[in-house]
Amino acid sequence: MENPATSQIPVAGGAATLGSVAKNSESLSATRKKPLEIALFWIFALCAAVTVFTTFGIIAVLVTESAPFFREVSLARFFGEKEWAPLFNPPHYGVLSLICGTFLVAAGAALFSLPMGLLAAIYLSEYASPRARNIMKPVLELLAGVPTVVYGYFALLFITPLLQNGLESMTPTLQRVTGNPNLFPTIEVFNALSASIAIAIMTLPLVASLCEDSLRVVPRALREGAYALGATKMEVSLKVVVPAALSGIMASFILAVSRAVGETMIVALAAGASPKITLNPLESIQTMTGYIVQVSMGDVPHGSIGYQTIFAVGLVLFCITVLMNLASISLVKKYRHKYD
Repeated sequence: MENPATSQIPVAGGAATLGSVAKNSESLSATRKKPLEIALFWIFALCAAVTVFTTFGIIAVLVTESAPFFREVSLARFFGEKEWAPLFNPPHYGVLSLICGTFLVAAGAALFSLPMGLLAAIYLSEYASPRARNIMKPVLELLAGVPTVVYGYFALLFITPLLQNGLESMTPTLQRVTGNPNLFPTIEVFNALSASIAIAIMTLPLVASLCEDSLRVVPRALREGAYALGATKMEVSLKVVVPAALSGIMASFILAVSRAVGETMIVALAAGASPKITLNPLESIQTMTGYIVQVSMGDVPHGSIGYQTIFAVGLVLFCITVLMNLASISLVKKYRHKYD
């Protein structure tokens, strides 16, 4: 009968031999791949550095180009005046009118796109069949690829006339409800409402896609647990899945609003060029990006205070978008730990 102790010796020796061969093979492979991996490391590091240096370059340009403006115009005047007319005589540098116009358009767009995008995401994630989802998802993403100049002319040539005709037909009803026969509400050719609707259509795919991705990563166990307790599909969707994906949903909302704040062509074509502090979306307004386009395409002398206003306004816009992105990151961190 074979001794068990001696029978294990070849096996152990064979295992040791195989282990040493595998180790030598891995070492040889690592030696061969070392130059390639070093090259890839520096390529990846260079790509990451480009994004960082680009960001710092943008900040440097905005700060250095707007510094001469702020040497002439104080921050108290810049944020304290209510009128923006830097190219007039005497000039006025109240940027609040541009900020007000920007947020009026962004708020109007958010009022349309955020709830519609979330509802579309809930349908795609919880209700739609695979066939319906495969059809609707590409159609939504197709809207995101439409050039913004197309949305601008769509707002100017379709949405505005539609709103004007609808408001005109509603005038008798409004007069009867308010009891004021002299009430004749009008909507200007260039107005904030048309721009808001066009931006809402543009940002809707962004909200729907990001929200739907957040909803789909919610663990299946949460849904099954709710169904086991007798919850309906609507209750599961609204009371379980949506709260569990709240961090991603809030982040998508802020990113969409940030996208609306930075939109240029739609507001330049449809919102007008009348900087004012107003809450009436039927009036013509001007946003920060619209003003930058107006001055950049005009004949304002380079180096003048009027030209440097575009960098001052751009710096304010940059700070606003950075704050919104930081808020998005903060919300994600705040709510993520509750559901991970």
